[in-house]
Amino acid sequence: MRLTAGQASVKASSDRTKYDSLEVGHALCDDILNQIWICIDKHKPIIDEREFCVVMVIASDPLIHNVMRRKFYAWPYLPSPRPNQSVFLYRKGSDDIQRLWVLPEANAMAVLSTMGFVAPRYRTMQAWSNAFFNGEFWEYIRKEHQIFMLSESEYLDANREKLIKSGCKQSDSLPAEPFDFSKIRTDKVVNTLVPVLH
Repeated sequence: MRLTAGQASVKASSDRTKYDSLEVGHALCDDILNQIWICIDKHKPIIDEREFCVVMVIASDPLIHNVMRRKFYAWPYLPSPRPNQSVFLYRKGSDDIQRLWVLPEANAMAVLSTMGFVAPRYRTMQAWSNAFFNGEFWEYIRKEHQIFMLSESEYLDANREKLIKSGCKQSDSLPAEPFDFSKIRTDKVVNTLVPVLH
């Protein structure tokens, strides 16, 4: 019987074994390539472009504090960069993948970006972090990999007519209305600790 995420979390939190962090890191990466190919196979018939991006995001679970989830998805454009994200470019013609960027957690990005010197293995990640904070991420990635792929907003603008014809509707969202605090009256507020006798 397979453990649920909650059961695995309880078991992991009670484990007092000392683990080598390098071994743990390698174990976490063992099946990433396999998962990328699964994502590619699912999206090849769906995305009608010669190349597309496969994205892996590491997310924490809001209910189980020591659980990390890896989520894989694909876009026909360069996704917006964010912390804990890895992005790969898949080309249908050559059936190969290329790593575009890997961004660490937000604190690590900030530290890398402010450091004057980093170990050689972190220089590429530092350059990505700098480009992220300097607001020139797309330009840097395109130049680094000699690609011309569009970002999400550029892709949607370039394909607007085609998307509208296919049934996608452009919707202009309305601004949210701020809450009107003048509608609250003190006689309408109920204190749950005071019994209501009427």
